[in-house]
Amino acid sequence: MSSKSALITGVTGQDGAYLSRLLLEKGYDVYGLLARRSTDTLWRLRELGIAEEVKLLDGDLTDLSSLIRAMEVSKASEVYNLGAQSFVGSSWQQPLLTAQVDGIGALNVLEAVRIVNPQARFYQASTSEMFGLIQAEKQDETTPFYPRSPYGVAKLMAHWSTVNYRESFNLHASNGILFNHESPLRGIEFVTRKVTDAVVRIKLGLQKELRLGNIDSKRDWGFAGDYVEAMWLMTQQPGGDDYVVATGLTTTVRDMCRIAFDHVGLVMEDHLIIDPKFFRPAEVDVLLGNPAKAKAKLGWCPKTSLEELIIMMVDADLRRLKG
Repeated sequence: MSSKSALITGVTGQDGAYLSRLLLEKGYDVYGLLARRSTDTLWRLRELGIAEEVKLLDGDLTDLSSLIRAMEVSKASEVYNLGAQSFVGSSWQQPLLTAQVDGIGALNVLEAVRIVNPQARFYQASTSEMFGLIQAEKQDETTPFYPRSPYGVAKLMAHWSTVNYRESFNLHASNGILFNHESPLRGIEFVTRKVTDAVVRIKLGLQKELRLGNIDSKRDWGFAGDYVEAMWLMTQQPGGDDYVVATGLTTTVRDMCRIAFDHVGLVMEDHLIIDPKFFRPAEVDVLLGNPAKAKAKLGWCPKTSLEELIIMMVDADLRRLKG
């Protein structure tokens, strides 16, 4: 047995996989909550070669009793709530589910921590989508929130619930307000992976075009493998707090696409089509984070540039589709 045990909800997602690898490398016993709703959920853990090392526990963010059992079995000293309905686009089609999983679900995890082990350190995966209609050119921990999607609204509930439990019950509870972070393990429904997968398919002659919505929206993109280190650093601090995790640089979807097309020697304009059906009911035009606090207090800074990230993703999709 390791001296430290961690429980991760959303362990089969992009962040859960990278965080699991990081914690295993640091000697933790890693337990992951597994909601058995779909097939082949473990592919990311297998991709990183850690599927046999993570101890999986059946449970669901909407079922408090399963979260209490997971806390008891894992004896977790650190709890990372990464589980969510995390696709912004789907939250308009499934607003009630998103509220239950992302909002009430986080509250359930906080309750389980408070009931079973209030000394455990808790991390909540907040999101830059809470800023939405931005109230400052560069967003930091003091910027007012203005969510523009059911996803952002649900995550805002989880964020403030974490603050409330920290202040009401003296829990070591932190919010990581993470800006967009991507990787070869990103789901195909997210725009970066949709782009890299399509670019490779076009290069290999498997499809002819890429259809997107608002390609002039701007995002602050980083590498998920860098960002999970910030999560861990938050739980190592003397007390809980809230931190923006970002690169401090913003890029349009258009320019992100161009990096991917250029890498495989294709002309973007020959294949990219703007399709109105991909526009959101309420658009978030610009997100740009200020990670100064994370740099100063956690000693964290991103290591991977956007160009390096997109090339990494394109190369990974090339290997997948050729193999």
